[in-house]
Amino acid sequence: MKKRTHNCGALREEHVDQTACLAGWVNNYRDHGGVIFIDLRDRAGITQIVFHPDFAEAHALADKLRNEDVIQVTGKILARGTDDKGKSLTNPKLSTGAIEIQAEQLEILNKSQTPPFTPDEADRTGEEIRLRYRYIDLRRPKMQETLRIRSRVTKVMRDYFAENEFLEIETPFLCRSTPEGARDFLVPSRLQPGEFYALPQSPQLFKQILMVAGCERYLQIVRCFRDEDPRADRQAEFTQIDLEMSFVTCEDVMQMSEGSIRAVWKDILDIDVPKIRRMTYAEAMDRFGSDRPDLRFGLELVDVSDLASKTEFKVFNGAIEAGGVVKAIRIPGGAKMSRKETDALAQWVKQFGAGGLPVCKVDDGKLATGVSKFVTEIADDLIKRMEAEDGDLICFGVDAKPATVARVLGELRVKLAHDLGMIKPDQWEWVWIVDFPMIEWSPEQKRWDSLHHPFTAPNDEDIDKLDSDPGAVNSQAYDLVLNGSELGGGSIRIHSMDVQEKVFGLLGITPEAAQVKFGFLLDALKFGAPPHGGIAFGLDRLVMHLTGTTNIRDVIAFPKTQTGVDLMTQAPSAVDQAQLKEIHVRLDLPAK
Repeated sequence: MKKRTHNCGALREEHVDQTACLAGWVNNYRDHGGVIFIDLRDRAGITQIVFHPDFAEAHALADKLRNEDVIQVTGKILARGTDDKGKSLTNPKLSTGAIEIQAEQLEILNKSQTPPFTPDEADRTGEEIRLRYRYIDLRRPKMQETLRIRSRVTKVMRDYFAENEFLEIETPFLCRSTPEGARDFLVPSRLQPGEFYALPQSPQLFKQILMVAGCERYLQIVRCFRDEDPRADRQAEFTQIDLEMSFVTCEDVMQMSEGSIRAVWKDILDIDVPKIRRMTYAEAMDRFGSDRPDLRFGLELVDVSDLASKTEFKVFNGAIEAGGVVKAIRIPGGAKMSRKETDALAQWVKQFGAGGLPVCKVDDGKLATGVSKFVTEIADDLIKRMEAEDGDLICFGVDAKPATVARVLGELRVKLAHDLGMIKPDQWEWVWIVDFPMIEWSPEQKRWDSLHHPFTAPNDEDIDKLDSDPGAVNSQAYDLVLNGSELGGGSIRIHSMDVQEKVFGLLGITPEAAQVKFGFLLDALKFGAPPHGGIAFGLDRLVMHLTGTTNIRDVIAFPKTQTGVDLMTQAPSAVDQAQLKEIHVRLDLPAK
């Protein structure tokens, strides 16, 4: 095997008459009356190779080639020129389309069996087959480009944070189990019978300890593990860009984070990210029904409870009397929707807790169809409040629980925006969501829960409310949202043991339980903890946005399926009894 001189995406007209040696995979094979054409592919691109009978040995070997064979070719670089009629033979779809290589020598490095699919066929191949043969799927130029972008993102991030004096520090994968919201993946210990490690859901406790240790600025691009059901934008194992800073405020962390995002979007897409707006959690929930609002379109939620209460409509009055709300969204041009379509929407919203979806249309300045006959006395005021015009559709969210109304209309506005084509391509709408409630009441468990985690610091001006009105306490937390997707979230942490103990008390965590769950962090906080805070970005979600996909499996080299299975390696798998005995584990499962 010779040393190759170029990759398959490098050659141009200025290389004509030079000799080149290329290696790669046969992308396709064509025999044009004895002259054989091969498209040779590597990760950089494709180059056309021509085998003439004049080079008999190479031509004879080329006649045996098929898709995905691995070969090496040496030959002269020629300009494609024109045909007998003067028509250009260049291929504008290829970066190498102005040249071809006249093969003089051919070495078959490895013959391929007939593949279950070729990279060109991947878009017409089911995902299960593509994941089973992931190494073939990854040969696609699109997947190669995705891997390049992912690699580039991590380099840009590392360079940016290194320039800002962050230390890249690894934290353990074999940890103790701590409550972080999802189930832990557990690893039995062979040397400590009956005890288990847990794979980290995040490096949260360790990065706080690094601040206590005086590291001041920490960075890690780290794998995290959460035993929860996968979905389109979630995997059981995923990657975070994780950072923490000492002696900072929320604004310091947010500005540092914005700088890293600007560097990535400029480097990858040549797009300048503007200063990112701020929006409080309360405003986001009120206007958009979500703490990760998609701001690329309108369809804002409008509170019409005061108007609804003036009607005799029991659906509205019953919800309001029970402490609920009535909100509405206006769908421009939505009156074109048929009864069948609006009924389908009513069924769709039930998955989010709605009992149905009252609607009415605006026609000739009046309300028509749907529930219009129940709201005639407020029709003019409602049209004015909604700024509705002829041809619009008004959809109502009604429930005794305001949170249900927010969720229903928040999900509905996103669905309708996609269905009606209201989102422009290549549109980027960024927002920081701030002033999250620190805790929320859980009616099921009849206790307070952290909205983020129990180490999130309250706003300084709200600390006194921890005793008198804990539900009114806002936290120093912040989420970065892009186009309705949370890219990252973080907070200033509690560094005062007095405040931390008070928060634990609110959450029903006794001093004894706190010591068992978080003892090593609490011990560290007693020995001179500085004010500190940080954030974690989801690397996979960043790359999803940069590559324009909505499926997280498209941006991970070796992903799991929706059921958590690696189809290529067939993990998870059974292990033999000898292995189980060695780690002191006995299975209590029905026989298969």
